[in-house]
Amino acid sequence: MNENHAERRFNIHADPETMAGVYANFANVSHSDYEFSITFARVDHEVEEGEVPGVVVSRINMSPRFVRELIDALQDNYARWQTRQGIRDLPEYGGPED
Repeated sequence: MNENHAERRFNIHADPETMAGVYANFANVSHSDYEFSITFARVDHEVEEGEVPGVVVSRINMSPRFVRELIDALQDNYARWQTRQGIRDLPEYGGPED
C-alpha cells in the first residue's frame, strides 16, 4: 500500500469513568460559520406542563468536515442495527409473529 494511503490504526485510551459514558435522552444541535455544537442532556419527560427540567451531560464542538464523517458513521451503524433488529423480529428467530 502506498505511503499516502497506508492504513492508520488509532490507539485511544480512556479512564473507566469516561468509558462508562453518560446517559442522554435529548440533544440540541447548533452551528456557526466555523463549527457545529451538539449539546446532550438528560431531561425529565414525565413533566406534562411548564418547563421541562434537565441537565447537560456533555457538549461537543466539531468542524463541519467531522460532522459529515459523524453523520456517515451514524447512518452506517444505524442501518446495521436495523438489519439485526429485523432479523431478530423474524418468527424463525423467536420474534413476534404477525
